[in-house]
Amino acid sequence: MAEVHLIGQIVGASGFPRSSLFCKWGIHTGGAWKLLSGLREGQTQVDHPQLGDVAYWCHPIDVHFATKGLQGWPKLHVQVWHQDPFGRRELYGYGFCHAPSSPGWHALACVTWLPRGSWPERLSQLFVGGGPQLLNSDLIYTGADRYRLQTTAAGTVHLELGVLLRHFARYGVEC
Repeated sequence: MAEVHLIGQIVGASGFPRSSLFCKWGIHTGGAWKLLSGLREGQTQVDHPQLGDVAYWCHPIDVHFATKGLQGWPKLHVQVWHQDPFGRRELYGYGFCHAPSSPGWHALACVTWLPRGSWPERLSQLFVGGGPQLLNSDLIYTGADRYRLQTTAAGTVHLELGVLLRHFARYGVEC
């Protein structure tokens, strides 16, 4: 079977309204993909930057997949959260990006978005906090019903990924 090894890190995030951010992340693949080693999902630490508005996590990603086909190429999905001084968490953005399909070192910028609630929900969010969230996180990386959502642009998550491909030529795939 052909193999894909993704090695890198979630560098950090920028463009969000407040600091004290952390990121929940995951990797989604199709049915023909098998995880050989590594973690399919994880969470970074909370970063509270002293200067600037960039949160740095430098959270490692190291996953190794085997596949029988190209369908369902890995997608990285992220959720960025804000944690206040009382430990309360508020969603700041959803996003996803495809893992690069060419071998080598890649810098990725994963733009994020938030579901936009109704006018009363936005007013409540302004005074109380919280806000609308997805009931099914699969909507982050599948386009099935995402077109129905009304969203607002959020910040950007920065990733660095090294891609190693093995045995693709043996199975007739040129890279």
